[in-house]
Amino acid sequence: MKILVLNCGSSSIKYALYNMDDRSVIASGGIEKIGLPDSFIKVKAKGQKSQFDVPVAEHTAGVQVIFKVLTEGELAVISDLHEIDAVGHRMVHGGEKFSESVLLTPEVMEQFAACNDLAPLHNPANIKGVNAVKAILPEVPQVGVFDTAFHQTMPDYAYMYALPYDLYRKYGVRRYGFHGTSHRYVSKRVLEFLGMPVEGSKVITCHIGGGASIAAVKDGKVVDTSMGLTPLEGLMMGTRSGDIDAGAVTFLMDKLGLDTKGIGNLLNKQSGLLGVSEGRSDFRDILAGIAEGNDLARLAKEMYTYRIKKYIGAYAAAMGGVDVILFTAGAGENQYEVREGATKGLEYLGVKLDDAKNRACRATEAVISTDDSRVKVCVIPTDEELMIATDTMAIVQG
Repeated sequence: MKILVLNCGSSSIKYALYNMDDRSVIASGGIEKIGLPDSFIKVKAKGQKSQFDVPVAEHTAGVQVIFKVLTEGELAVISDLHEIDAVGHRMVHGGEKFSESVLLTPEVMEQFAACNDLAPLHNPANIKGVNAVKAILPEVPQVGVFDTAFHQTMPDYAYMYALPYDLYRKYGVRRYGFHGTSHRYVSKRVLEFLGMPVEGSKVITCHIGGGASIAAVKDGKVVDTSMGLTPLEGLMMGTRSGDIDAGAVTFLMDKLGLDTKGIGNLLNKQSGLLGVSEGRSDFRDILAGIAEGNDLARLAKEMYTYRIKKYIGAYAAAMGGVDVILFTAGAGENQYEVREGATKGLEYLGVKLDDAKNRACRATEAVISTDDSRVKVCVIPTDEELMIATDTMAIVQG
């Protein structure tokens, strides 16, 4: 079975074509800068990598370009689009309507569109991707895999805000969490990797990339997670502030004369590592700045790792202990400094990091704690696309 996975962002489309007989990637890539004059596509197929400019005005045209690359030219991997048996989509915000992956019927799409105001940049792009596939391959089944779904097991006392209850009743204002497909994949995979049973397990999953979130997963189910109504809440991120006093938000709106769009732009795009360091949003650039003696880069790093450590401690308390702490995504998988800073001082929990193992580990499955550490600290590379493909196959096959 061949399954195409699509991840339609606000200005990009990532794709991967899987042969699910052996779970291998036949081809992958992505279009970036959709709607801009310098849009381009990256392609990885047949052991080759290529990048070329291509005009892509909107998502429907982008899907058409991807289909053309899959079937035509030197990097073509299928001779006909009808070789694609199903399409799986990353769907960002399913609200409370979706607690698992589903076949995308007209009724489901109507329910998903009702969540647009919760994710105005991402949900409409997801819908465009689904409609573009339907226009070209109307008979091919499509499946939605929701970022928020895995977190729907949170108890009400964990997901509710201390606001008038009627705001939840009327507008669904509550914590939903994101990166759910990643947290689901790595929390399951780490137990397989360690040979541990799901029942009785207490795992803290740290998805640390440009966007970052942490989840507390007990007995295979999420009991708490750091992101909230939107992906802004929680950890300090590349350009997002993370947790901030709501009073500081209204204070800044008054002082800077900002409307809701302006304050949203400040907190989502001008803050985090970028704002504190005054120009460096990538953790690798932060480390380079520290090497140059830049004190703001040092401050940004210490704030970044300190907040991860605080959430780990909080979630250990929420679960009554922790068996496994795992790191995944860009910085989590590749930057030993993140893992070192986030676990230093957690010895009281039974965490003992092996410095040599930690420094040697980059984007590979590994235990980086010492042999006598009561808590296993691991690196597990995430694979959201494979998770989407696996869900899609399961649903299509009934």
